[in-house]
Amino acid sequence: MGRALLSHLLLLSNQKSPRLCSSIVCHGRNQSSHFVRTGGTTPSRLPLHTGTNFRCNCTVSAPEAEGSVSSSSPVKKRVVSGVQPTGSVHLGNYLGAIKNWISLQDTYETLFFIVDLHAITLPYDASELSKDTKKTAALYLACGVDTSKASVFVQSHVRAHVELMWLLSSATPIGWLNRMIQFKEKSLKVGDENVGVALLTYPVLMASDILLYQSDFVPVGEDQKQHLELTRELAERVNFLYGGRKWKKRGGKGGALFKVPEALIPPAGARVMSLTDGLSKMSKSAPSDQSRINLLDPKEVIANKIKRCKTDSFPGLEFDNPERPECNNLLSIYQLITGRTKEEVTLECRDMNWGTFKANLTDALIDHLHPIQVIFWIWPYNSTETLLAFLLFGFIRLRNLVFLIILTTAALAIYHSKSSLYY
Repeated sequence: MGRALLSHLLLLSNQKSPRLCSSIVCHGRNQSSHFVRTGGTTPSRLPLHTGTNFRCNCTVSAPEAEGSVSSSSPVKKRVVSGVQPTGSVHLGNYLGAIKNWISLQDTYETLFFIVDLHAITLPYDASELSKDTKKTAALYLACGVDTSKASVFVQSHVRAHVELMWLLSSATPIGWLNRMIQFKEKSLKVGDENVGVALLTYPVLMASDILLYQSDFVPVGEDQKQHLELTRELAERVNFLYGGRKWKKRGGKGGALFKVPEALIPPAGARVMSLTDGLSKMSKSAPSDQSRINLLDPKEVIANKIKRCKTDSFPGLEFDNPERPECNNLLSIYQLITGRTKEEVTLECRDMNWGTFKANLTDALIDHLHPIQVIFWIWPYNSTETLLAFLLFGFIRLRNLVFLIILTTAALAIYHSKSSLYY
């Protein structure tokens, strides 16, 4: 790995080679295409492949010199986020993550990726995972992610995620991982015999996803706050252990190798709950499809799920009553889907019965999700060729970060290998 990092570093540091070289590996064959960068213009044509299984391995030239960038251009903070491609993308994924991305991409430098490596921590079907990855990418675009503003790519296409994860794992105390709540919950559900080491080290890969790009902010739900805290602690630990000589001269042991990211938690919708249990998170892994609204559910299915969802016998509707978790969840969904404030929803719904409210919620969900479904099923967004082009373009947009990525990973590799890249 160290030799590969060094070769990448040497290639990227070659200022005489402004050519961007990309290679798409499909079914064991390489199809290479070279784009010559002229004045920073985007290549007009992207290589396409008709297969359903695809993989991008790109080597990208170093970024332009700082002098070529206008000093008046504001430097945007960087946001990184992703969704697993397993199962169907549901309302919880949308309201808790994807919907918020649309506003973030206008304010921040955004990297949104499909976290397919996280999807293999539990038993999976390879062919289904490939289809779900394609489907998730299409839904990103249908929901409004703009590839001219955000970089959209597949996690496994950037092998530095795994390389950095291995290096970070060497600095991660096992006790930190044993205290992760999600690991305990999932291992209890599937049993010890069905739990792989990857499920335990899942938070380290998540830390790699974030730290690799020197992220400033990470949009997370309430259930992911613990993992982000581990990422922050791990960044501080690695900085302390391997940060460099300058920091040692100041009396410390390390220095600033990684940024310590902050959490972006939306005020509402950070955790959408199940339709059958207001105390459980809406989840892809729940055995009953009745527990969730999938983004591609037909209107008849949506109406049936809302009609049958769990409610209570209390009069009126209200937020934040601990004895009425289902009521709070459904009102929160209605608030987010309609774009109204909490006060407006309270005023509108406080005297409603469940029958009237469920009809209103059903109409609001169908009206909101219908445009997404229409765009998803339009040919260009559901075409393998077009999706591959979008993902490759998203990968190309990372070119200004690649030099930073290689330097970061190589620097950590040097420390772990006692100043030798060959190990």
